[in-house]
Amino acid sequence: MISMETHEKGGIMLDHQKLLDLKSIDKLTPELKNFLNETRSKLKSCERRKFMANVARLMGRGGQLRAEIELGWDRKTIIKGTKELDSGFDCVDNFSGRGRNCIELKLPNLLDDIRQIVDPVSQCDPTFRTTELYSPISAREVYRRLIEDKQYSHDQLPTMRTISSKLNQLGFHLKKVTKCKPQKK
Repeated sequence: MISMETHEKGGIMLDHQKLLDLKSIDKLTPELKNFLNETRSKLKSCERRKFMANVARLMGRGGQLRAEIELGWDRKTIIKGTKELDSGFDCVDNFSGRGRNCIELKLPNLLDDIRQIVDPVSQCDPTFRTTELYSPISAREVYRRLIEDKQYSHDQLPTMRTISSKLNQLGFHLKKVTKCKPQKK
C-alpha cells in the first residue's frame, strides 16, 4: 500500500494523498514509475503482489496490461495479488519445494550399491595421518560397474559429476595411494 507521507526525490514532491484520491492514474511520469518500482522492490511475497494489484487497480481499466507494459511487471503476479486482495487470504510461497530432488529419492539403493563397489578396493592413508578412505576407482569406473554389475541402465543413472559428488559424500576420495617412504637417516 502506498504510504501517506510525502516523498522528496530530486526536488520533485510526490503527494501520496493526491495519488490515492485519483480515480485512475492517467499519466505515469518517469519519477512516478521510478517510485513505484523502488517501492515494489522493497516489498516481499504477498505484500509485493498486493501492492502491484493495488497500483493496477488505481490505473483503472486495463491497469494490469499498462503495468506490464509501462512498469515491466508480470501480469500473472498482478493477477495473483488481485486474487489475494479479493479473497483476503495470502498465498504461501513454497520456495523449499523448488529445484531438483536428490537422486536417492529416485534410486534409493544407489548409495549402497556405490559403497559395495568401492569398499573392497578402498584404502586408508598409509601414513595414518588422516582417517579418510582413498579409492583408486574413478567415478567413470563406478559408473561402468553400476551398469555391468548392478544392472542399472544409462537412463537411470545420474551423470559422472553426480556420482563423483556422491563418492565424496560417502567419504571416498579419489587419490593415488603412495606407499610409505622410508625415512632418511
